[in-house]
Formats: sequence, C-alpha cells, structure tokens
Amino acid sequence: MPVDPETVERLEQLAQYVWRNRRQGMSRRQFLAYGLRLGLSLPAIGAVLVGCGVEPTPIRVRTPISTAAPTPLAAELPTSTPAPVLPPSPTQAPTPLPLATRFAVIGDFGLAGPAAARVAELVASWEPDFVVTTGDNNYPTGGADTIDANIGQYYHQFMAQTSSEYQPTAPINRFFPVLGNHDGDTDSGAPYLGYFSLPGNERYYTVDRPPVRIYALNSVPWIEPDGAHPESAQAAWLQRELAASPDTWNIVVFHHPPYSSDHRGSAEWMSWPFGAWGADVALCGHNHVYERVAVEGFTYLINGLGGGPRYAWGPIVAGSQMRYNADHGAILVEATPEQITFKFIVAATAEVIDTYTLPA
Repeated sequence: MPVDPETVERLEQLAQYVWRNRRQGMSRRQFLAYGLRLGLSLPAIGAVLVGCGVEPTPIRVRTPISTAAPTPLAAELPTSTPAPVLPPSPTQAPTPLPLATRFAVIGDFGLAGPAAARVAELVASWEPDFVVTTGDNNYPTGGADTIDANIGQYYHQFMAQTSSEYQPTAPINRFFPVLGNHDGDTDSGAPYLGYFSLPGNERYYTVDRPPVRIYALNSVPWIEPDGAHPESAQAAWLQRELAASPDTWNIVVFHHPPYSSDHRGSAEWMSWPFGAWGADVALCGHNHVYERVAVEGFTYLINGLGGGPRYAWGPIVAGSQMRYNADHGAILVEATPEQITFKFIVAATAEVIDTYTLPA
C-alpha cells in the first residue's frame, strides 16, 4: 500500500527524534509514545526503531531459490568416462582499461515532466559512462504504475531493463540508483527492487568503474532492516568495504544529507565518519537544492534538483560553501587517477554553477 506524504514527514520526524535522544537514556516506551502522538502505527514506529538502532534487526531466514535442475541422487547418476584434461591454450594478455571515467549524478528527478526532461537531455549530451542517482527516483509514492514513465522514459539507454516500454535499453547496466523515501512509500520499495537489477542485496552495494568505486547506501531507516545509523550492520559493511578498497576514488552515495541548509534540515542519523573510514566524498539528495558542505575536512555534495519542485533555504549550516536553488540541473563527474572533479551544471543554460576538485 502507498504511504501518504504526511506519514513520510512524520516518519522522518520520528527518526530525527529517536536519533537525537537514543543516547540520552530515553526509553523505548517514550519513543513509542512520541510516535503514537505523531499518529504513526505501531509497525511503522517499530521499523524506525530498528532502522535507528533502538531495536535489534529482526532475524530473517531466506531459502535460496534455484532455477537449476535438481541434482540427481548418487544412485541415479550416469556413469561416463572422464573428459581428457587438455593443456591450456595460449591467450593474449587482456588490454588494460583506461583509468578514466566520467559519469552523471541526478537526484530527486523522478517526476515526469519538462524539468525532468531538460535534466535528462543535459545528461545525455555529456555521453557519460554511467549514471548515479541520489534517490527519489519515482514520485509520488514509488508505485509500480509510475516507475517506467518517471525513470525509463528518460534513462532507458543506460539501463539493462528489459521490462521497460522505452527502448533501446543497455546490454550492460549503467544506471545505479539509491533508495529515497518516496521510493519506499509503496510496499517498502518493492516496485523499485523489482524494476532495477542491482548488485549485492540491491538496497546497498558497490560499483567499480576505475578509477572510481561507488558505495550506494540506503539511508531510509524505516525500510532498511540492516539499519541506517553509524553502528548499524549496513555501516559495518561500508566500513569493511572501504577498508578493503583498491586505490580508487571512494564515493559514498545516499539520499538523506547529514548536513544541509535546506528548510527541511539535516538527517542526523546519517552523520557517519565517512572520511575516517576511507571515503573521499559523499553525494546526497532529498533536499531539492544544490549545496556543497564541508565538515571536518570531508565534503558533502547535495543534489536534489533533478526535476522535483525546488525548495527554500533554512538556517545555513556550518561548513556550507556553495548554495543554489534557482533552477534544475545535474552533476558531471570526471575522474582520473590524478584528480576528480565535480561540476553542478544548470539544465536550461548549461551554466556551470559550482566546481569542486580533489587532487590525488
């Protein structure tokens, strides 16, 4: 069932409340009482408490599904002569891939219409190697009936999505989204998970495109059974992945910005020590603005101007270095082993609003 926008706002309000007070000795009963005062159901409150680490992750037992034919019993196995072992044939050394890539970043774009179309045209003009999103790929409630028109219509050429009505699709997937709160409004994101074919568990995963590695996270606590906070199982996975990373640019991507001057404010539960764990930069969405924020030497780029209604500013957070909300646009990223550059570009005029470069 779809979740109405007012309920989503109350879920975010509860998540902020829980995260701010969980270490102050506040009890589970008090969190439940607050959630009930907000008009939330007990299952919804419980999901937030799991996502924010107040309650343990429920144990889920999954039986793997196999499409292969069942293995016959030993008595049924046919006898045959073993195949001869042949010497390996000579092979040519593989041609090394060029260590350079360029990709686009879009956020909060999933609302079919002129603004989303202009951003998609801008992205296509760059001929990027792949596309990354910062969430809210499918407004208003992440439904199966809107997902193809909101996404496939504009980005089918990057997607290995054979069920899309829009053609041609890509032979290899080059479209890597993250879950936004609107994507999870219907059946905890079931239409999203059914539409895309993504690595890992599809809620959070890595993508290697040398010299860049993308770490896609799920920042929506009420639909993430592995938690969306610094001590969660998801965070532990990220820390392990970053520690084992090859010599690449490590880019973390998720929906809710932990620091933002947008009127909706910051999502404090996502204040993870990304830089200390080995990330180079974080890409976020949710707030329909562009902002560059630096906190303790680590930079967050907030890009929620992909097509949805633009938002107003609120109190300016410490570390805010660049702010823009006058029009829609996208980020172009160009990476070599020597440096990586992020440019926020306006769709209507192709004007470069902000440039941020990290040297190796």
